[in-house]
Amino acid sequence: MSGGTRIGMLTPSSNSALEPETYRMLTGLPEVSAHFARIPVTHIDLGAAATAQFDRATMAQACALLADARVDVVAWNGTSGSWLGPDRDRELAAALTEIAGVPATTSTLALLSAFRAVGVRRLGLATPYTDPVVGAIAAQYARHGVTVACETHLNITDNEAFARVGPDELDRLIRGAATEQVDAVAVVCTNLHGAPLAAKLEAELGIPVLDSVTVTLWHALMLADADRPVAGFGSLLLSGGLRFRLTDIAERLLGATGAARVTVRLDVPELGLSVDRPGAESARAGVPPLGADLVVDQRALDTVAWIAEHRRPLVQPDFSGPLSPPDVLRTGYGVRAQMLGPVLRREALAGWLSVHSGHEREWSTSDLAALDEAVTATRDELDRIDRVGGLAGYPD
Repeated sequence: MSGGTRIGMLTPSSNSALEPETYRMLTGLPEVSAHFARIPVTHIDLGAAATAQFDRATMAQACALLADARVDVVAWNGTSGSWLGPDRDRELAAALTEIAGVPATTSTLALLSAFRAVGVRRLGLATPYTDPVVGAIAAQYARHGVTVACETHLNITDNEAFARVGPDELDRLIRGAATEQVDAVAVVCTNLHGAPLAAKLEAELGIPVLDSVTVTLWHALMLADADRPVAGFGSLLLSGGLRFRLTDIAERLLGATGAARVTVRLDVPELGLSVDRPGAESARAGVPPLGADLVVDQRALDTVAWIAEHRRPLVQPDFSGPLSPPDVLRTGYGVRAQMLGPVLRREALAGWLSVHSGHEREWSTSDLAALDEAVTATRDELDRIDRVGGLAGYPD
């Protein structure tokens, strides 16, 4: 184990779910270990006594003990920032980093990163909490661009009791939060056994299920530069790290070109990614995201056939030529010009980056250079997957 990655986690004292679930998810990553320190947390509501449980001084003392174990990252494995505010958690993470000298995160900061990675704007929320706590969570998420479009909760305040929620009841809770058209369901509580249900429910619901324990581990692994695809616990541990980095690439390309929208489409079957749905997307304010709404056979498009044949960018200042995107992209999404940059993997077309403009425009030399840089960065991510060599965890 020497030379491996050590994850330090601050844990609510009455929590009995997150430790065994974390250990189970790490079974396929023998080079990673998790180490826990507890702080007193027994009940969840919006009263002063409950809020005081999350005092920074208490967490600082626990973090100092974790620092003695020379951990590589620290995470507050609790969701209090979801109702007390992510800014509070950002200040906490900065304080934990100062104490331990390593990167730090929290479950709420990890959730916000996961929302960004999988493109969540409309969220289904599943919690064991009370009406006031759920309302506070919805208000905080709305301030960060995520609308809680549907929610289910259990009206429990006893933190220890959360872990006693059985799989059937939790299954119903998650399904109930997916009854509206949402981009994902978030199980916001680290004392629920949501991790074992995520993969099955995702297959049935067709959207990501973001369990807080899973999300916190995922973000901690990324911060420690120890993430690799882990199968069996849902799409976030499987492909979330890649999608997070692809989102960075898309955002940089959007900024460099001043375009309306950038999408990254990749076929990575071992990670559950297909070109028929964007692996990452970045769009300017007011520009509708494509997400999963644009339902076309991407590989059948004449523009895609062209980049597959020529292995170089397709640059279209307008669509007056013989090659054109599908009608729905032009009429439904207002695309008037585009660039497509092919991404190769093992000498085959693995996907492409699309840069869309809402008006006809000449694409400049700097635009093409930015596209080339983004294509190279995307190819590097695929090379990174190939270097890892296989999936960790359970394939079922």
